[in-house]
This record gives sequence, C-alpha cells and structure tokens, in this order.
Amino acid sequence: MIASARQIGILMLAVALLSLGHGLNGSLIGVRASAESFSTAMTGLIMSGYFAGLLVSSWLTPRIVQLVGHIRVFAGFASVVSSVVLLFPLWVDPIPWLALRFITGFCTSGLYIVCESWLNSASSNQNRGKMLSIYMIVSYGAMGGGQLLLNVSDGSGFARFIIVSALLSLSLVPLSLVPTETPSLVGTRRVTIAEIYRASPLAVIATFANGLAQSAFFSMGAVFGLMQGLALPYVSLMMALPPIAVIVSQFPAGALSDRYDRRSVILAFSVASVALAFVALIFGGLSPFVMIALFTLFGCIALPIYSLVLAHANDHLHKDQMLGGSGKLILLYGLGAMIGPLLAGQFMQSFGSSGFLYYLMFAYAVIAVVAMVRKARRPENVKMQAGEGMRVGPMSTPVAAQAMAKET
Repeated sequence: MIASARQIGILMLAVALLSLGHGLNGSLIGVRASAESFSTAMTGLIMSGYFAGLLVSSWLTPRIVQLVGHIRVFAGFASVVSSVVLLFPLWVDPIPWLALRFITGFCTSGLYIVCESWLNSASSNQNRGKMLSIYMIVSYGAMGGGQLLLNVSDGSGFARFIIVSALLSLSLVPLSLVPTETPSLVGTRRVTIAEIYRASPLAVIATFANGLAQSAFFSMGAVFGLMQGLALPYVSLMMALPPIAVIVSQFPAGALSDRYDRRSVILAFSVASVALAFVALIFGGLSPFVMIALFTLFGCIALPIYSLVLAHANDHLHKDQMLGGSGKLILLYGLGAMIGPLLAGQFMQSFGSSGFLYYLMFAYAVIAVVAMVRKARRPENVKMQAGEGMRVGPMSTPVAAQAMAKET
C-alpha cells in the first residue's frame, strides 16, 4: 500500500496530536509528584512504570493488532489512556499512580506502534527514509511543544490533565478518517540478543545504557529543574528545547557516522555528553538561562547517540537479521528505560538535585568506555552491511526501527 501525500499528512497530524499529549504528560506527572511532596525515589519508581508498560506493549500490541486491526486497537488504546490520565488528579497516591503510569505506557506505546506501522506500510523503498525523517521531526517537535503546555494556568490541578486527555482523544480522529486500507505487520526472522552481542558488543551495551539515560532525562528532568529552584516556565522551556534540538543535530550526527568509524562518533558524542553534564553541575546554577542552554546542548549531543548505536548494530548484522535485530534492540532499550528513572530517583534521593547529573554522567561514561574498549580490541571497523544512520529516536517502537532497517 502506497499512500498519497494527503494520507501521509493525516497520519502526521495524528502523530503530532499524540506527541503533544505525550510530551506534556511525561513532565506533568513529575511536576505534580514534586508538588505532592513525593520523594524522588518514589517519583522515579512511578516514572519507571511508564517504561514497563512500553516494554510489555512492544511485545503484545503487534499480536493484538493482528487479531482486531489497527483502527480498533488505536481507538481502544486512545480511549483508555485519555481516561486514565484523568484519574491522576482524582487519585493522588504513589501506588495507584504507578499502576496508572504502567497503563499509560502500554497504551501510548501501542498508539505509536499503530502510527509507525501504518507509516511504514504507506511508504516505499524509495521514500521510506524521507518519511521517517519527517516523522521524527513531527514527533520530536510536537513532544517539545507539549512541554510548553506546562505553562497553562491550572489553579484546580485538573486543567493540564484535561488538556492531555483531549489531545490523546483527538489523535484518534485523523486515523479514523484515513481513506485507505489498513497495513499488515509482517513477521521477521528471529534474532537473539546473544547473536547481536557476538556481532557487536557495543550495540547491546550502549543500547541498554541509552535506555537508562534517556528515560531518566525525559522522566526526571522536570523534577530536577524544580529541585534546582527553577520556576515552572523555565522548567517547561528546559524540557522543550532538547527534543527540538535533536531535529537539527540528528542529520549531521548521522552524516559524521557515515563518513567515519561509527564507534569514534559514538565515543566523541558520549564524552561530550559527560562533559556537558559536568559543566551543568558546576555552572548550571548561575542562572536559569545557563541551565536551559546547557540542557539544550546536552539534548543536541546526547539524544542522537541512540540512532547511531542502532546504525552501528546494522553495520554488523546480515541483511536478513536487520529487521529482527533492530526490533530486539528497541526492546533492550525499553528494559533499560524501565530501570532508568528508578535509578535516577535513587541518585537524587542520595545526592539531591546533583544526583540527576551524576547519573547522566555515569550512564554516558559507560557508553564511552565500552566504545573505547571495542576500538582497542577491533581497530578496524569492518562493516558487514554498511548503512546510513538510522533516523529513530527514544520514542520509537520496534516498527520504526524495522522500517529503517528495510530502508537501509
């Protein structure tokens, strides 16, 4: 199925509405948890619930789609998650919130799986890369814009949650009106983590470490900003600019990795990420604008590492392993993402707001060390299947990674 520009536009509108709601919801839970005086360790546990749901959804949702179809799954998940969001301000308690975050993660991931599988099916081998690039621009841009909705006045404590619910519900409208056949999810050759590790140890370890780091960055960043004493408008801007900055940095990062040894680029970006977190630790307290600028630079450098790692993995997998391998790495990322906010919360519980930066420095230092060790053990980066940088990001599901693997 090859879709028209109009149909692609409808899909992108659904993605934009979904990402606006998703972007606001992630930071909103952290902000509200801080306002309710939840401990950072408990807040981290609650935020981890989302990624636990994402991990389970990545495995279950494709099977559900095959049983009942894309539209029914999207309608069901959108209805559930938009209702669940409204329960947070009604049921302010850590344990129910943990369960609600799990349901939110399960349904939101399922919504992205439907959108990405539809986009994949609507693209051809000639334009799939361009379509995925547009998809990432729309999703990252909307997610950043969603953070700015934290500035909406909310004296009752319900208004922002209502906005999230409305956006998630509205995302159903475009897809329900797409005048085209629904796509199919095609199975792929099974690839184990052990096989991927034998081909590229760096890909496995760095994917997991990226999950640890990026989930904490997006989940606990707003909590960190509030602990630093930043006003909510500054916190929203601090969280909005990094995903938007990735739109600018993703292509240059991929181009560098295509030209040079990808391990060298991953190493350089990881070291730069550690350095920026350290600079934020020393100078971030000077003013809100300094912290916002450093967060933006950090996002610009750190967030593209994930797609570089996936591209590096594909360099060392056989062509018939790339689809299954990419999906398996996304699941490995999800496992790290499930643990990340919990660990970051423990760091912040022990070291205060600085613990957030210590945690990011630790996670990216692990990637840097592994990249350095692999370069020393295998000086020549012999590529089994040379491919360009993968245009996928931390919100992506196995469907997007598999689509990029097809295009590579």
